[in-house]
Amino acid sequence: MSIQPPDPSPRPASPSSGIRASHDDREAVVERLRDAAVEGRLDPDELDTRLERALTSRTQGELAALTADLPRPEPAEEHPPLVLKGGIFGASRGPGRWDVPRKVTAHGGVGGVKIDFSRVECRLAEVEVEAYGETSGVTIVIPDGWAADTGGMDPGTGGLRDGTTSDRLPGTPLIRLTGSGGPGGVVIRHPDDRERRKLAKNPERD
Repeated sequence: MSIQPPDPSPRPASPSSGIRASHDDREAVVERLRDAAVEGRLDPDELDTRLERALTSRTQGELAALTADLPRPEPAEEHPPLVLKGGIFGASRGPGRWDVPRKVTAHGGVGGVKIDFSRVECRLAEVEVEAYGETSGVTIVIPDGWAADTGGMDPGTGGLRDGTTSDRLPGTPLIRLTGSGGPGGVVIRHPDDRERRKLAKNPERD
């Protein structure tokens, strides 16, 4: 029986390899490379080299080559959307550990709503928080190292107060804030001094 020689023709490229990369495509690879460096998979010099190539890549195939030797990120567990409504006694979620969905909707109502992400572990790239201040307002607290995009928020008559910084750490979610401040307003910030003392006193509290 004769043995057939291997086919010398190259394998066809992935259908998407030649597609032009977008800014979001490049940013996703940059985030993944930074995460890999934090995990110790890339040394600083290799990270710099790959980041430079990522930012100048023109196609999805070029981007894919930069992460081909890295493990695929595990998909985040999906949780149903969360809706909070501020009744007479208000409503809150956190600061204990809780499962963060991709979307949270908060209606301040007559009692107000507070959403506290201080103790959560979230592997999502983005979390949408749709907040309506209504009568008593909505307050959102995010940990240091998380960042917020408030460009889609209508401040309304109560206004929007953004006390967050833009120093986002690799592997942390972006809080994309939408909705309207209404009369009560919306506040998004990092923990205040009192909340920090409580976090320091009970760092593992559920």
